[in-house]
Amino acid sequence: MRLFNTLTRRKEEVVPLEPGVVRMYTCGPTVYRYVHIGNLRSFLTADLLRRALTAQGYEVRHVKNITDVGHMRQEMVEVGEDKVIAAALAEGKTPFEIARFYTEAFLRDEAKFNILPAHVFPRATEHIPEMVRIVERLLGKGYAYRAGENIYFDISKFPAYGRLSGNQLASLLEGVRVEVDPLKRSPMDFTLWKGAEEGRQMKWPSPWGDGFPGWHIECSAMSTKYLGLQLDIHTGGVDNIFPHHEGEIAQSEGAFGLSYVRYWVHTQHVLAAGQKMAKSAGNAYTLGDVEDRGFEPLAFRYLCLGAHYRSRMNFTFAALLAAQIALEKLRRLAWDWARSPASNGALSGDVESWRQRFWDEVNDDIGLPRAMAAVWEMVHSDLPPHRKLDLLLDFDRVLGLDVQKSIELAARIPSETTHLLEERSELRIAGDYREADATRERIHALGYTPEDSSRTTFLFPARRSEASQLRRLACGICSSRQVPSRLNAPSTRDLSVVVLANGWPEDTRRVVAGALSYLGKRKAEVICVDNGTADGTAELLDEIAAEDPRVKVIHATHPLGEATGKNVALQQARGRYIVVLDTSTGLDGDVFSPLLQRLREERRLGIVGSWGLRTEDMKSFHEVAEGEVDAMQGYCFAFRRADLRRVGLMDERFSFYRNLDIDFSFQFRSHGFHIVAVPDLPLSRYEHRAYTALAPGELAKKSRRNFDRFFKKYHHRNDLLVTPGARGYVHEHHEGDGHDH
Repeated sequence: MRLFNTLTRRKEEVVPLEPGVVRMYTCGPTVYRYVHIGNLRSFLTADLLRRALTAQGYEVRHVKNITDVGHMRQEMVEVGEDKVIAAALAEGKTPFEIARFYTEAFLRDEAKFNILPAHVFPRATEHIPEMVRIVERLLGKGYAYRAGENIYFDISKFPAYGRLSGNQLASLLEGVRVEVDPLKRSPMDFTLWKGAEEGRQMKWPSPWGDGFPGWHIECSAMSTKYLGLQLDIHTGGVDNIFPHHEGEIAQSEGAFGLSYVRYWVHTQHVLAAGQKMAKSAGNAYTLGDVEDRGFEPLAFRYLCLGAHYRSRMNFTFAALLAAQIALEKLRRLAWDWARSPASNGALSGDVESWRQRFWDEVNDDIGLPRAMAAVWEMVHSDLPPHRKLDLLLDFDRVLGLDVQKSIELAARIPSETTHLLEERSELRIAGDYREADATRERIHALGYTPEDSSRTTFLFPARRSEASQLRRLACGICSSRQVPSRLNAPSTRDLSVVVLANGWPEDTRRVVAGALSYLGKRKAEVICVDNGTADGTAELLDEIAAEDPRVKVIHATHPLGEATGKNVALQQARGRYIVVLDTSTGLDGDVFSPLLQRLREERRLGIVGSWGLRTEDMKSFHEVAEGEVDAMQGYCFAFRRADLRRVGLMDERFSFYRNLDIDFSFQFRSHGFHIVAVPDLPLSRYEHRAYTALAPGELAKKSRRNFDRFFKKYHHRNDLLVTPGARGYVHEHHEGDGHDH
């Protein structure tokens, strides 16, 4: 086998230190939340590598650490940035218990993803003494120094620092942009041990006082304890190369004086519809998110096999659907082959040529995309069925798609289901397809899906997803660019009502039903964007649209972001006037007539709505119920569609809702339009779920980011304000219920 070695930047033949034995270490999860599918892809690379080596006779000793120290998250926990952890702490759970919960969740996800369990899963919290001993060695050999209660690695004593990442020390120093730790001799020195601040629960005794280990030291301690001072292969994601793996090399080789790792293998990122996966963007999908949308975890595994581990992989639910379909087709074929009689129709040489081609691709830097191409060519070849099955089962030792298990499950049919299957076959033979379809639905209700082949009908366990859900995902959009803009087309309706549904079905039902109730006889449309929901909101919108032709639903494959989701609807709107409604509102009467009347009467009026805002310094905003305002809050506001062509769509950098309405309002004001708040509109405000669903720390971070975007654009435009110069304040009522700006 030849692997691309990050350290040498070339493919090298794998020659283990001990003949026939491969010592492999994988950087595992930091267990403070569920791992996302990008993390799983990195762990999959190690799994594929291990499977391939094992299948070819190597003994692989695999260690994967669990980072449960929590040193990376303590400050964030204390300020409530992670709501799940904050809630667990409020329930009286300790950080140790929280880490145990997410460790168990990670192990379940790996099992669902069919990743072979590592031989050892060392937990960082159980190896503090080993870490302390390495730090003592580094101090004794002059590679580390003490400053206060902290111990730092002195990178000036390790000239090879930077060779893995290709970073040079001078460029690293130039790249430092964060506040430098005053205790460090150099900004690039890294922490080996840190003294515990007051109130920290996760701390341990050491010769330098109570504290906790640095990020890098744990992997050096656990890898060398279980695999020896020198490793054959070390895997991880590309984000681990610097500084984590760079630090591992420095401290391990400094402490023990030996070359640490022979082959470094790194997996590239997974993008979500072309965007970096991030919790803040709402696209850091977990395996649970995949399952909630009706897909099997192994469908994602199949999808990963189509992209080389050193290439970025672009994840979309449409691609996942194609992978699910291909995986099911492969299973159906395998089941069909398993029921076929054996024959002598192929020479062993034909079989071995296919086998050789597959393994050649696998051994060339884990070339699974090319190996999968070989699999499908073999599937469609002239080989006899039983030969194809033998080859596929051999290949599946690496692919890990559980083909044999799927055959066994398909063969394990309950008697009631077998009877219905026979009944359906008789109905199809008799040409009674209507009753045959009804019987198919009865079989599906029992948890099976009948699949017809050229010779017979067989069953597979039914997926949880319905066909309608899969169609939504297949046809769903993943950006506003996929929706054709109709802004320059003539208006064909009096009014377009825009609703962005971010989840919470009852909130969505309330606002959409209210809008439909008070549209009256207007020629109107209600455009609802299902913003990648998976909680029943999408199904609800489809039901409403099926009953009322005025409703148009656009499904997104994932959360697009607040501004992008609304732009999708704005581009599709064909009404002369547009009213945007937030799902945190409720309509208690006809809000449309007074809003549209004002727009008809006042040409310089750009936006009209309920609950406006004023500011005197662009920093603090207070609510105004009547009259001209600087901005209109996003609960309910209206404008002319024709003006949108001049003003422009919303700024799609606003993925979170806060301050988007202010920014959009100032787009209108910068074009000379007025904004007016209409009092006593028949509207009610309800809990804003997008606000209350976030932990305080995360909410503050998202809000601040959006405010900074707005302020950077408009802080110098006091000429746009109604009353500039006086002191502003935040309306206290809305500070309490989540609607403050």
